[in-house]
Amino acid sequence: MTGRRRWTTDEILGTAAELLRTSDAESFSVRKLAAALGTDSSSLYRHFRNKTELLRAVADRTLEAAMDGYRPPDGWKERLTATALRLREAFGQHPQVAAIWGRYGSGGPGSRLVMEEVLQALRASGLPDEEIPARYHRVVILVTALIASEAGVGALLPEEYEQGMEQFRVAVLGADPDRFPALSHFAREIRPLGVDRRAAFDEIIAAHLAQIEIAIP
Repeated sequence: MTGRRRWTTDEILGTAAELLRTSDAESFSVRKLAAALGTDSSSLYRHFRNKTELLRAVADRTLEAAMDGYRPPDGWKERLTATALRLREAFGQHPQVAAIWGRYGSGGPGSRLVMEEVLQALRASGLPDEEIPARYHRVVILVTALIASEAGVGALLPEEYEQGMEQFRVAVLGADPDRFPALSHFAREIRPLGVDRRAAFDEIIAAHLAQIEIAIP
C-alpha cells in the first residue's frame, strides 16, 4: 500500500502563503492547510506546534525571500533604504502575511538576516554603540508599521476598495464647511490612504534617516 506523502517544511510554508493570499490570519487554520495539502492536521503538527508558530514561520520565509541575493549598497542610509524597499516589495506580494508579521513578528533565519543588516548599517553610520539598539528598534517599528499599514489596503478586494473610496469622497467632499472648515478648505487636495503610498513610504523613511544623521557625532 502506498504511504502518505511526506511534505517538507518549505512546501508546507509555500502552500500556507498561497492560502493566505485569499484569507486572513483569523480565518486561516491548520485544518484548511492540511486539506489543501491532502493530509491531516496531525502530520503538520510534527513541523509546527501550533497555528501561531506556523504563521510566524510563513512571515519569516517572506523575510528570507526579501533578503535573498541582497548585496549592501555603499552608504549606511542607502543600505537601510534598500532593505526597507526589499521588505516592502516582498510583503507587497503577500499582504496578509505582512499583517501577520506586524502582529506576531518573527525569530527565524529571515528575521536574523534583516536584524543583522539594519544593525550593520547603523554601525556604519558612526553612531556610538550605546545608541544603536534604540535606533534599531525605532527603524524596525517604523518599517513594520508602514508595511503592515500598506498591506491592509493591498488585502482589500476590488469592490471593498471602491466602496471605501466612495465613502472617502462623500466624507471629504460633503463635509459641512461650518463644522469642518479646514477639511472643507483642503477637500480637493486631501488624498485617500491607498493613493501614492510608495512616495509616502520613501519620504517617511528618508525623513527618519535624516533624524538619525543629525544625531551622529
